[in-house]
Amino acid sequence: MYYHASQTPGIRTLEPRVSNHGVPLVYFSAKRENTLVYLSNAIEKYCRETGFAWGGPWQKWGPYGFGTDGRLRLEEYYPDALVSTYAGVSGYIYSVRAIEPADMDIQIPDAAVTSVPADVDECEFVPDALEAILQAEREGLITILRYEDRSEKARAWDAKTIPQEYAEAEAHPEYRYFLKAKFPALIP
Repeated sequence: MYYHASQTPGIRTLEPRVSNHGVPLVYFSAKRENTLVYLSNAIEKYCRETGFAWGGPWQKWGPYGFGTDGRLRLEEYYPDALVSTYAGVSGYIYSVRAIEPADMDIQIPDAAVTSVPADVDECEFVPDALEAILQAEREGLITILRYEDRSEKARAWDAKTIPQEYAEAEAHPEYRYFLKAKFPALIP
C-alpha cells in the first residue's frame, strides 16, 4: 500500500499538483506513520489562527528527517511545536494499492511519487494528528526529539539558519511572520 495524507475529505482520486520538485506529482509513503506529519503545516496553521491573511501558496515547515534506522524523526525546533502544530487537527490518510511511479529519484526514504492520477482504495479518518503521532512514537514507528532535548549544536544551527531563512523569504511574508513569532530571539 501507498499512503497520502490530506485535510480534504472525500477524495476519490489523488490528482498531481505542482510540488517542491516543480512538476505535478502526488507524493506517497510506503509507511503510514510517515504521512502523519503532513496532516498539518505549522506555518499555515499559525497564520490562520492569528489572523494573518495570505493569498499565495503556503511555505512548508518540514521539521522532520530520517534516522540511520530509517525511521521518521520529528523534531521540535521551538517550545510546544508538536502541540501547537498538531493538537486538535483532523485529517485523512488515503491509501492506494498501486501507483504508476514517476521516473524521478526524490531521495526520501520509503517515498514514492506518481505524475498520473491515483484512485483511492481506502480512507482512514484521523481525529487528532497529535494523538496519532504520539501513538506512532509509543509503537516505535517514529522518533520525536523534544525541544528541551535539542543539543547546543542544533541550537547553534538554528541561530545561523533561521535568520538566513528569514532574510531569503521576501516572497513569503507568511513564512517571515511565522519565523518572527516562533524564533523572536533570532529575528531582529
